[in-house]
Amino acid sequence: MQVDERLRAAREILTASDIPWAVAGGWALDLFLGHQTREHADLDLAIWRADQHRIRAALTPDWVLELADNGVLRPWSSDEWLSLPIHEIHARPSSSALPPLEFLLNERDDSSWIYRRDGQVRRELDRAILERDADAILFLAPEIVLLYKSKAPRPTDEADFRAVQPALTTEQREWLRLAISRSNSNHPWVHDLGRP
Repeated sequence: MQVDERLRAAREILTASDIPWAVAGGWALDLFLGHQTREHADLDLAIWRADQHRIRAALTPDWVLELADNGVLRPWSSDEWLSLPIHEIHARPSSSALPPLEFLLNERDDSSWIYRRDGQVRRELDRAILERDADAILFLAPEIVLLYKSKAPRPTDEADFRAVQPALTTEQREWLRLAISRSNSNHPWVHDLGRP
């Protein structure tokens, strides 16, 4: 599977700085399936919220760092700790030809990934982050990616759900069904996930 140059750039920076990370979004779903299902406009990378200043240190001063605040990008000041609901960091290289990167801050405790929209929704860390053995790329579990996409599904999110749903295990499907049901028991995906 061809993953764009952003992954190579991110892998080099994050590995050199020893920052735990995983591919998120649509690319994570393709890594789970083992093939590319559609074109991707960007590459989302999940990091732990606790590592946000480590990512700043790894990218400064060669990158321009911004955060998404109520849908608007603004500079990320050097002394600012990013708390919920802020969860997106956008990084643009200031002078090189490297591609821009987007980091999504994820919540966790000692044993579990925690859903930022509902702290009661959790996934054991060894089930939240999976690995594609062929190239040792870590990625966010498909049921977590689909949970994020379920909030207000766009056509690409619907296509992702249709492509990935048949490949989910029974346990993944049930976890996702229950997680979506907590906020919207009438969500159409809940019905689809409940089918045998």
